[in-house]
Amino acid sequence: MAIANIDLPLKLTRSTKRSRIRAHKKLLGTSIDERPEHINDRSEFGHWEIDTVIGKKDKSDSVLLTMTERKTRKEIIRRIPGKTATDVNSALITLANEAGEHFSKVFKSITADNGSEFAELSSFEQVGGSKIYFAHPYSSSERGTNERHNGLIRRFIPKGESISQYSTYAITGVQEWCNTLPRKILNYLTPNEAFEDELRLLLYN
Repeated sequence: MAIANIDLPLKLTRSTKRSRIRAHKKLLGTSIDERPEHINDRSEFGHWEIDTVIGKKDKSDSVLLTMTERKTRKEIIRRIPGKTATDVNSALITLANEAGEHFSKVFKSITADNGSEFAELSSFEQVGGSKIYFAHPYSSSERGTNERHNGLIRRFIPKGESISQYSTYAITGVQEWCNTLPRKILNYLTPNEAFEDELRLLLYN
């Protein structure tokens, strides 16, 4: 039976345009150019990419804060009140409190874009102990792992739909779907399984 586009889990698109780095937008902190190679090549666990996903273009609507671990593809999705720097930092502080003393070991670095919601992210280095890096302006491919997962989330929460209408249970369900999907790049482990393997190595060896 023929396979249609709708049958594919994620449609692959290829750009024929060469990527450009536009420099007229100021970086908010340490550039991704300074990120060590062991983060770039995914050889070390504990390095995350972060972004926000909006529903309606309405300041009263909730926003999703998404984080993806580069090596294991573990996904964290948190609903936050709005797309503001205060809301982002508040969610990260909550996450740090939940993780406790292990936070800085599991979240060694976080790479963000230069959106206004990440304007105060560098200050989180002092609170959570994570090193913060910023991608070049207008270069979403430098956070490609997180961007791909945002695309997966859009299968369940399409653009233009209010995020506020989705229950916490529904959002957690999307997160669980992402984390229990076996990945070829992980030798068909799920992100949950790969993440748990790394945690055991980190915490008990």
